Amino acid sequence: MTKADLIEKMATDAGITKSAAGEALESFMSCVTKALKKKDGKVTLVGFGTFQKTRRKARKGRNPQTGESIRIKATNVVKFKAGKKLKDAI
Repeated sequence: MTKADLIEKMATDAGITKSAAGEALESFMSCVTKALKKKDGKVTLVGFGTFQKTRRKARKGRNPQTGESIRIKATNVVKFKAGKKLKDAI
């Protein structure tokens, strides 16, 4: 499902215009992004799941073309853990 498909589905389910559904989706994504940027970023949607920011440590990797060992920098990543209702629905 693409973003456009999701907006269309939201609009029909909620009985609103596509532009209003698009604005709602943009607002949701913006709020989740802002929450995850905080120090202990975490967004919990009960029954659906949890988005959580975690720190991936620096590590060694390998360039597949040359076989040369490289260092991969530490970075922040977002993990999603599905909630019970979502797990049961799937």
